[in-house]
Amino acid sequence: MKLKKLSLRVRIFLAMILLVLIASILIVAVTVYQYNEEALDYHRDRLDKKEENIKSSIDFTIKETTYPVTTENIPKIFKDKIYEIAAIHKLQVNLYDLEGGLLKSSRQSISNDTIAKCINAEILNTLANTAEHRHVTKYVENGKIIQSSYTYITDQKFKPLGILNLPYMEDDKFMDKELYDFLERLAYAYIFMMLIAVALAYLLSKYITKSLKTISDKINETRLEKRNKKIDIESSSEEIVTLVHSYNTMIDQLEESAVKLATSEREQAWREMAKQVAHEIKNPLTPMRLTVQNFQRKFDPQDPDIYKKVNEYSKTLIQQIDTMSSIASAFSNFAKMPAQEKETLNVVKIVKLGLDIFSEDYIIFTSEKEEIMAKFDRTQLIRVITNLVKNGIQAIPDEQEEKKIVVAVLDDHSNVIITVADNGQGITEANKQKIFEPKFTTKSSGMGLGLAMVKNIVETYYGSITFTSEKGKGTVFKVIFPKV
Repeated sequence: MKLKKLSLRVRIFLAMILLVLIASILIVAVTVYQYNEEALDYHRDRLDKKEENIKSSIDFTIKETTYPVTTENIPKIFKDKIYEIAAIHKLQVNLYDLEGGLLKSSRQSISNDTIAKCINAEILNTLANTAEHRHVTKYVENGKIIQSSYTYITDQKFKPLGILNLPYMEDDKFMDKELYDFLERLAYAYIFMMLIAVALAYLLSKYITKSLKTISDKINETRLEKRNKKIDIESSSEEIVTLVHSYNTMIDQLEESAVKLATSEREQAWREMAKQVAHEIKNPLTPMRLTVQNFQRKFDPQDPDIYKKVNEYSKTLIQQIDTMSSIASAFSNFAKMPAQEKETLNVVKIVKLGLDIFSEDYIIFTSEKEEIMAKFDRTQLIRVITNLVKNGIQAIPDEQEEKKIVVAVLDDHSNVIITVADNGQGITEANKQKIFEPKFTTKSSGMGLGLAMVKNIVETYYGSITFTSEKGKGTVFKVIFPKV
């Protein structure tokens, strides 16, 4: 039976039962996991403590021995003492020389199958090259998990004499029994809780769905494109009566709105498209006007670099004209944005070019390198810079004495970072969440599409744009996009 064919009553019932089952399974899983972690911690700590105590006993034996304390004399020093140490601590003790050869063991009969005559070279390397000079291995023998620790034993001058090996068998019988007893008690509690949950889920689902079934059927039959019937049921419940009345009122309004909606949706779509295109065309017109005014103000026929400057001004105007042309072409193809193409370009150079259209002397440009290459659409990158700088200019009040906008280009390995910082009014906390929304603006003029467009362009090239702002101190926009 598919879930979508089940009634609301059955779904509520099954959901409540499933919730109880999932909670029960999670509790059991967490319990078992916790017991296993405690068992691991217990055995690890127990081995550490036994190793520490046995090393203390060994150090004492070495201190009290009359034999010269050398590796060759270890079998003599611990001839009988090793059995006493093993008996006290109830753990097998094996002593090896520094080359890994077995010198002495607390086992009365040494079996080749149970005691290695030589330590593995990998273990010796670990002991010699780690700061702790300790290594623990874990293996299974005869169905039992055994931890085997290796560490140095030293003389009184802390010079290594040999290697202490302690095979420790993990015995989980007591903890396993405790876990099984706990799970058994938990199972009885879950069975009792499940019976209560079944009864409660049945009564609750029946109560909720009793008055909603007819309304649910009518709502499922409601369609925008056809004439819908009103609900006519008897109910003593005030909430149901209110719901029925609201539904019937909605049906009347739905019929009136259906015709208006079909017309207004098409008009709204073209209206929004026209706003977007107007905003896009306005962006290059403003810098073109500024460029011409700047050229008119600074024009000097006697200037030896006049041809160079004319060429630069012309190039700026042509680029803006190309931008307008691409917007017009895109609008003729159902108002699509200009096609975005990747071209390898010097970001530093393009950003400088985008800033040339501004005449404000408080705009500062910095770059840690003369050349930062990346793949980006030239027109779109200029659009990003001009929008952010223009936004910064508008954020600084006209009456403010000290104005400053800093544009920086940074090279971050595989990414390019562009920051635009102003010392304007900043962004309020209420507006920070809406700053990139289309048509949102705090200015008296403009469509509020600039930052939304910048975000769209940057994300098209798998980049991101973020900002930090402090009211009354300014805002910093940060654009990051990959070089490739």
